[in-house]
Amino acid sequence: MKEHQPIQDPLSLAQQTVRILYRKKAHHLRLFHVKDDTVITDYEVIATGRSSTHLKSLADDLCADLNEQGICASHVEGRDGGAWILVDLGCVIVHLFDEASRSYYNLERLRRQETLVDIAPLLEQEEAALASGQEN
Repeated sequence: MKEHQPIQDPLSLAQQTVRILYRKKAHHLRLFHVKDDTVITDYEVIATGRSSTHLKSLADDLCADLNEQGICASHVEGRDGGAWILVDLGCVIVHLFDEASRSYYNLERLRRQETLVDIAPLLEQEEAALASGQEN
């Protein structure tokens, strides 16, 4: 088993969350730094899954992978519904949607463009690691 570095700050947790979801084939990943806009959390991750089964798997795998690193979700909501699952990690809130629900609720409209974090370099690193058979 690979030894993980403890996650020290909200941005690192948000980035690790994005990495895990990317490896699990979530798509349309977005990361927002919302600390100045809300008292609820520092970061929001929004991602889309292919089906209700895929969404449940994304939530379960995210929680399991983070749990291995000593991080537990304080709450998971909507797992039985399968169209929108919310995973509360405290300083990071994760919204997992199916295509129709993501389009309908359009959470991105609630966020200012300048809060969008550029995750392209992170995803490129992850893609390179996956291509070489390594896991970050």
